Amino acid sequence: MAKYARIKTLLKEDFVKLEDAKIILLGVGGVGSFCLDCLIRSGVKDITIVDFDMYDESNQNRQMWSELHEGEIKVEALKEHYPNLKIINQKIDEDWVWNFDFDSYDLVLDAIDDTKAKIALAQKCYKKLISSFGSAKRIDASAVKVDDIWKTYGDKFGSKIRYELKKRGFKKKYKVIFSSEEARVKEKGSFMGVTATFGLFMCSEALKRLIK
Repeated sequence: MAKYARIKTLLKEDFVKLEDAKIILLGVGGVGSFCLDCLIRSGVKDITIVDFDMYDESNQNRQMWSELHEGEIKVEALKEHYPNLKIINQKIDEDWVWNFDFDSYDLVLDAIDDTKAKIALAQKCYKKLISSFGSAKRIDASAVKVDDIWKTYGDKFGSKIRYELKKRGFKKKYKVIFSSEEARVKEKGSFMGVTATFGLFMCSEALKRLIK
């Protein structure tokens, strides 16, 4: 298909690995929505998204398609733009993570901000997990990095995750998208240049994992 001609040229025979992949993406906000769009434009076909939120006006500075769907359920609105999506309208908390069956997915992409749910995901899915730390409160997209969980720094949210994992005796590694830039404000101010970069980094890391 001409739609994917250029990425096929880039990936050659590895492109089929993207077409055959099965991915679940948790959270489709400022990070997740850009990751989703990147995955689909790269040729990934089998994607399940999970989110419980509705679009409001405050989302419009950083979340894809939000200006077209104010007041609508996010996962249902996104299916209008990506008809092949599988959608789950569900709040992602610790209990849901422990009870959900992730076995059939090749990758679990975590773009949520619930601490307990992120810790549960790490414990349950670390072998196929790519997780996002805090993207809010920052403006320097060049400070966004990818590394294993124990090499992340510069983020109080990430520090809390590492602390809680250590308390539970968790010593495994998994990939994390994070920023080394110190937060500029205490409130949840957000800049699309950084949140979108997190999402694109997550997509890039997912593609590298799939074709490895």
